[in-house]
Amino acid sequence: MTITEWLTHARERLAQTGCPDPDVDARWIAEDALGMTRQDMVFEGDRAIPRAQLYTLESMLDRRAAGEPVQYILGSADFMGLRFRVDHGVLIPRQDTETLVEAALIELRQRPGHPTLLDLCCGSGCVGLSLASLAPHTHVTLADISPEALEIAKANQKALEVRAELKQGDLFNAVGRERFDVITANPPYIPSGELPALQREVRFEPALALDGGEDGLDFYRRIAEGAGDHLNPGGAIFLEVGINEGPAVLALLKEHLPCVQAGTLKDLCGVDRVVFAKTRNEE
Repeated sequence: MTITEWLTHARERLAQTGCPDPDVDARWIAEDALGMTRQDMVFEGDRAIPRAQLYTLESMLDRRAAGEPVQYILGSADFMGLRFRVDHGVLIPRQDTETLVEAALIELRQRPGHPTLLDLCCGSGCVGLSLASLAPHTHVTLADISPEALEIAKANQKALEVRAELKQGDLFNAVGRERFDVITANPPYIPSGELPALQREVRFEPALALDGGEDGLDFYRRIAEGAGDHLNPGGAIFLEVGINEGPAVLALLKEHLPCVQAGTLKDLCGVDRVVFAKTRNEE
């Protein structure tokens, strides 16, 4: 079987299983398994695939056809122009979350000296480590309750060669009494009752990173209640939220923090994706 023939076969099979992007996923699998670029595969499309590589391609295709996200199959995901290692212990980084990083980045770049950042529910580290890379003057701390997630974040920190401190614990319990200039979080926010109906690819991701309690707001309540004890005066907090959760999360921050500014930010699809609050400079 040639490269072109396999790509056609893979696209057709994935399309039959309901894969939303069969062309893209087939190409990504082929690029990874064959060690070729998209351009290479165009120019060498009539090249026969060796048996060992064909076996690898078919094994990866079987996994994708069964619904497993292509990022888990490849073991990596691109985010903010960086590549992150991912596995079944962490949420797959998504473009929506880049809105959170971009908002926090603007805030950090406006702060003099060496501001401090706490990224809660860090997972793969995509948010905190992206900020450590893009705002290297920042002292970054990543926290997660999952030891498995922190192992992945540690591997990503090493690969990206950025400075960051990793701590294990349940939200603010991970950092004791420490205070920070900026807090970010992409916490679990799917209502528990909606988990069984999620897209099959999403159901491969860890429930620990998805389940936000009965109404999806459990983690936001806890973060809002504890943020005041962990933000420096004049600090800011940025939280990713699910669809239609913005008003409720904004109300929680206003209830618990001495806000001088608060609001929501839209992602590229026009959805309210980030809720933020900035606090007074004095205690």
